Amino acid sequence: MKMFCRTDQKSICYLCSVEEHKGHDTVSASAERTERQSKLQERRGIIQQRVQDREKDVKLLQQEVEDINHSAEKTLEDSEKIFTELIGLFQKRSSDVKQQIRSQQEAEVSRVKELQQKLEQEIRELKRKDAELEQLSDIEDHKQFLHSYPSLSDLRESTPSAGIDIRPLRRWEDVTAAVSELRVKLQDILRDTWTKISLTLAEAEPESRAGFLGYSCQIALDPNTAHSRLILSEGNRKVTLMDQPQSYSSLPDRFTDWPQVLSRESLTGRRYWEVEWRGWVRVAVAYKNINRTGRGDECGFGHNEKSWALNCFQGGYEFGHNNIWTSISGPGSSRVGVDLDHRAGVLSFYSISETRTLLHRVQTTFTQPLHAGVWVCITGSSAEFCKPK
Repeated sequence: MKMFCRTDQKSICYLCSVEEHKGHDTVSASAERTERQSKLQERRGIIQQRVQDREKDVKLLQQEVEDINHSAEKTLEDSEKIFTELIGLFQKRSSDVKQQIRSQQEAEVSRVKELQQKLEQEIRELKRKDAELEQLSDIEDHKQFLHSYPSLSDLRESTPSAGIDIRPLRRWEDVTAAVSELRVKLQDILRDTWTKISLTLAEAEPESRAGFLGYSCQIALDPNTAHSRLILSEGNRKVTLMDQPQSYSSLPDRFTDWPQVLSRESLTGRRYWEVEWRGWVRVAVAYKNINRTGRGDECGFGHNEKSWALNCFQGGYEFGHNNIWTSISGPGSSRVGVDLDHRAGVLSFYSISETRTLLHRVQTTFTQPLHAGVWVCITGSSAEFCKPK
């Protein structure tokens, strides 16, 4: 068995090489061994190079972990120091305002009490003179009355005090108003700053198509939530508004008045999906416990605090939440991308064409898992959850 048949990939003897394996590609076993040994060494070299490359990658990742921990700890330390300084500054300002108010209070009270004492002294003096005049009035003897009657100058009353100047308390109200105004401004600043901080801490927005595809998901709609005039197709990924109601059974999860539908699965973590729309639709996300019965705002996507919706129509876009609607300018497109970072509370809508353009971004706090949703506005309009481009 000193020969090797490459055609049949087996060891053979010399006799077989000229009979049964005649015409096959045959070589000596030692020659085949030499060639395969060379290939084996090549493969080992490739594997060893990959091992070295991966070991370098592991070291880089270890270094990245150290850098992340160091950066996070330093950021925590610096942020804590800044917040402590801010708290100290607010306490100092609070103490200053309190001291000024107390000082002004003492000065005003002292002024009023001093005036009060003068008036009380004047009252006592006037009462004393009135008592003397009363005694004079009671004298029956004319001679004694005339003798006791003081001269006209003695009877002249003392000059009355000037009118009391009651200072309005508006100054105190103005202080309260100023502090309240400061609170409103600080709340606005903190809200805007917190939005920037949250967006910074959120996962970085992917620059490439591959980045979005890394966490893209396929949305399937739940037939049990679909309004009776909505028909689902394409494996429950497409919804169309029809003229006539469909023969759906009455279920507690079904929207009774708003032509809406929700996804079957809940959405948490980082998710991305795209919707191809036609006509007039609203691409939305909502909590599962959004109301389903009636025509009130508590049921409609974008009309309540349990839903966020992008209104898509030929004239442009609108974003709505809690019944507050904002017009949005952006390139017209029949496809919309939705990027959800549930943990960070970031919801982004994109116009998808040759490029991906951000239309609107929301920074909030999601308290429950979300469901994708669609509101189809006019008959014949449709929306399809499709594979991201």
